[in-house]
Amino acid sequence: MDGFFAGIEQLAMVRGLKASFVAYPIINALHIMSIGALLTSVWLMDLRILGAFRSLPQTAFVALLRRTALAAFGGALVTGSLLFSVRASEYAAMPIFLAKMTLILLAGVNFLVFMRRAGDEPAGGTVTVLAVLSLVLWTAVLFAGRFIGFFD
Repeated sequence: MDGFFAGIEQLAMVRGLKASFVAYPIINALHIMSIGALLTSVWLMDLRILGAFRSLPQTAFVALLRRTALAAFGGALVTGSLLFSVRASEYAAMPIFLAKMTLILLAGVNFLVFMRRAGDEPAGGTVTVLAVLSLVLWTAVLFAGRFIGFFD
C-alpha cells in the first residue's frame, strides 16, 4: 500500500502542485471555504429540522441547504484530495486522518439515511435523531481535520 501512496505523490500534477508557490495555498483556502459552506449549510439544515427558524418553510429551506451542502462537499472532496496527494503516504498512516475519513463516511451514511426518511416521518422521530447525529458527526470531522496538523 505504501507504494500506491508514494505513486500518488509522484504524479506530474502533484509534483507541479508541490512546486507551485501559489497553487497549494489557493487549494487550501478553497478547501477551507468548502468546509465552511458545508458545515454552515448542514448546521442550518439540521437546526431547522430540530425546530429553529420556524418562520422559514422547512421543505424549501432544507432543499436549498441540501443542494448547497452537496456542492460544498464536492468542493471539499476535490480540494481535500489534492491536499492529500501532496503527502499521501504520511496522511494515510496517521490515525487522526483515518478517523476523519471514518467520520466523513459515517456522516455520509447518516445523510443517505436522512434522505430516505426525511419525508416519511414527523418531527421528533428518527429524523430528529439523524439531525443531531449529523451535527455531532460533521463537527467531529471539522475537529479531526484541524488536529491533522498537530499529530504525527
